[in-house]
Amino acid sequence: MYPAAFEYHAPKTLKEALSLLKLSDSKLLAGGHSLIPMMKLRLAQPKHIIDLGKVKGLNGIKEDKGGFTVGAMTTHWEVESSKALKAKVPVVSETAAVIVDPAVRNKGTIGGSLAHADPAADMPATAIALGFEFICEGAKGKRTVKVDDWFKGLMETALKDKEVLTAIRIPVSGPGSGSCYMKFPHPASRFAIVGVCAAVTIDKKTGNCTKVGVGVTGAGTKAVRAKGVEAALLGKKLDAATIEAAAQKAADGVDVQADLQGSVEYKAHLCRVFARRALEAALKRAQG
Repeated sequence: MYPAAFEYHAPKTLKEALSLLKLSDSKLLAGGHSLIPMMKLRLAQPKHIIDLGKVKGLNGIKEDKGGFTVGAMTTHWEVESSKALKAKVPVVSETAAVIVDPAVRNKGTIGGSLAHADPAADMPATAIALGFEFICEGAKGKRTVKVDDWFKGLMETALKDKEVLTAIRIPVSGPGSGSCYMKFPHPASRFAIVGVCAAVTIDKKTGNCTKVGVGVTGAGTKAVRAKGVEAALLGKKLDAATIEAAAQKAADGVDVQADLQGSVEYKAHLCRVFARRALEAALKRAQG
């Protein structure tokens, strides 16, 4: 099906893009792998499309003190193949590498995905576990949103109307840290039926867990933090029994939704299984 008629705009500066957003019924185009299919199905019929592809300063990966700033228009492939990210926060590149297929990764963008907030997307779980921050810009200037305030509901984020997500801030954990993202993929789409990212930091002297982040995607209407799992691990030695007991809380607080891929009980079970697997892998890396 063809999309409804629309007017196409290709601004070259962020200021120009923000000005165009004042037009009624306008939509931003990043990678296009979410918006364009919706337009072809007539699920979305914007009158104005504002393509961010030519806007300067919205792509690239920059390392600075304490972490990375990744431009919102940086493609999944660029995130996947970044030597700097692989060296300092490999789980981010690993997560990008399992997003759908090469065609999507070559064109889709990290900012477009995180702003779209598909409940079965991969990167949201990693964003929660690592503590991403989102830099947004609008007519009133810039603001930064922490990941725990970002995902609001089904395909709903803290990004305000007439704002642009310009960059994502990714922190780098200190020594004794490890992280891993694992998912049970849909066999056709490769979206996460359930995906879990776990990040842990271990005190080398005591062996106790000093920091932990666990994000769950796919199971509910939005990606969420598995607070029960985190609370069960913080300050404790991460032996097999402790990890198993903590993983049993992985579905707590998740608005698990039954669908064609499984029942509520089945998807909750997947949350627990993949939480345990991701935690075990993250711990191995932290100890290594």
